[in-house]
Amino acid sequence: MSGQERVRRIVVLGSPSVGKSSLTVQYVEDQFIDLYYPTIENTFTKIINYHNQEYKAEIIDTAGQEEHSILNKKYSLGIHGYMLVYSITSKASLEICQVIRDKILNYTQTDWVPIVLVGNKSDLHLQREVTFEETQKIAKEWNCANIEASAKHNTNIAKAFELMLGEIEKGEEVPDEPKTTCAIM
Repeated sequence: MSGQERVRRIVVLGSPSVGKSSLTVQYVEDQFIDLYYPTIENTFTKIINYHNQEYKAEIIDTAGQEEHSILNKKYSLGIHGYMLVYSITSKASLEICQVIRDKILNYTQTDWVPIVLVGNKSDLHLQREVTFEETQKIAKEWNCANIEASAKHNTNIAKAFELMLGEIEKGEEVPDEPKTTCAIM
């Protein structure tokens, strides 16, 4: 990268089995992983050109979050944006995204963070439980971007990450590093 490297840390969160890893691997490595192996946590790096600016995206693929599980507080420190993934075939997975967002806002002690709401598995439209209109309403309420995608068919995957950078850039202050206060007396 020339000049100052612009790093953007993005966390991919959502219920188990919604395709967080498939979505991330499809974007970074341009391949679809058909087998399901529960993810513990994995970080991927990709250079993204967005609006004639190069960004080094550090994409953190997380283990699936259950409604009752504790969201790791480390996902609120030094993170620039959150991709909340649900499956269009599971209304419960969308509800988990709402719980995750509430936890993120609680941890960050803000009323807004850069979020993209991603409805994965759009290729399974015959099994749809969540309408795009429902998620448009939620996205408007959250003031965030919303997109449906298919990791299997590589549909809207790159667009979802472009939207993520757009959400990050529309934020007034983008943290480069976690800020701490320290006083030496």
